[in-house]
Amino acid sequence: MATTSLTALRENNAPTEKKSSPQQTLSDFFQKHKAQLEMALPTHLKPDRMMRLALTQFSQNAELAKCDIRTIFASVIVAAQLGLEIGITGQGYLVPYKGKCTFVPGWQGLVDLVARAGRAVVYTGVIYSDQKYTFTDGARRDLVIHNETSLDDPLDITHAYAIGWIKGADIPVVELWPISKIARHRDKVNKVGQKHYSFNNWEMYARKVPLLQVIKYVPKSVELSNAIALDAASEDGKNFTIDGDGLIAPISDLNTPDVDDGQHGAENDTQRVESAQEPAQTTTIATAAAPSHANSAQAEPEQDPAEREADKIEQQLRNATSEDTLDIAADLISSTPKHRHKALNALFRERRAALQEGAQSSKQATLIQMD
Repeated sequence: MATTSLTALRENNAPTEKKSSPQQTLSDFFQKHKAQLEMALPTHLKPDRMMRLALTQFSQNAELAKCDIRTIFASVIVAAQLGLEIGITGQGYLVPYKGKCTFVPGWQGLVDLVARAGRAVVYTGVIYSDQKYTFTDGARRDLVIHNETSLDDPLDITHAYAIGWIKGADIPVVELWPISKIARHRDKVNKVGQKHYSFNNWEMYARKVPLLQVIKYVPKSVELSNAIALDAASEDGKNFTIDGDGLIAPISDLNTPDVDDGQHGAENDTQRVESAQEPAQTTTIATAAAPSHANSAQAEPEQDPAEREADKIEQQLRNATSEDTLDIAADLISSTPKHRHKALNALFRERRAALQEGAQSSKQATLIQMD
């Protein structure tokens, strides 16, 4: 699939025309698709603010100008569907990699999604080298930090921790990770090398690692499960979006026409980008935008909501690309109708075996290369 970066769109302007900056090109693109963005947003977020936040982060990262403009817009749509803001709020970030942009939830975004579900509260923090603490594990887990810090350099962080309080539980879930363990975890799961976002956002990443461990034990909404799956995908350098059924889908799998290579002028290129965007990004809003009475003669009976949720979980199991994302989907099986449990659990076991086999094959291939 051909790609169109903001830099390419700007350079393909006719010589007699005044060249616009990459930021202006993105701003114009956002304005053309503002209605699409507005329909994806929850009531507490406004499209103008979302666009400003995205443009602010875009201006702070030159690598984003090299990204396919469609993946930038897709990432903003994903953030909108999760109800998370981009950039300065720490709820999520636009991360470029190999000419594509993906939305990565930050620790504050994950905390917000847990709180929204209403069944648990989580918190994450860091400990600096000038702080003393007491950690108790076992049946009475507890973490006490005895003094404040005067440090703020991420390189002075020695530990990161997360605590989760689940409604009705007697004790909290506590995870305390030394920074060396977090670095080893990053090196183990990181498939993109020095391009990994943690190298520029170390404290954010350090907080998020133990937080994700705590979240394994809390009840999850579909939005939270999707956010965790997106985070796991970013470790592999993959780009995902959320389709019309609320399911995670690879951006590369979306039905988007190729964009011209820029040989016919900026106006034609922009039009082609628009045509490529609309089928890909309106999937979620198509159902919401259609009147409920439209085509009622041909309309099929509405599916039971519980069955619809079970179908979503089934697709999450099938689409899982790691054991962590598979486990997240499996946690939701108990919320489905009982008659679906047997088949979904069987699918879970089948997918786990396949992922473990794939991981083993990859490990053997690596050992052969080392020899």
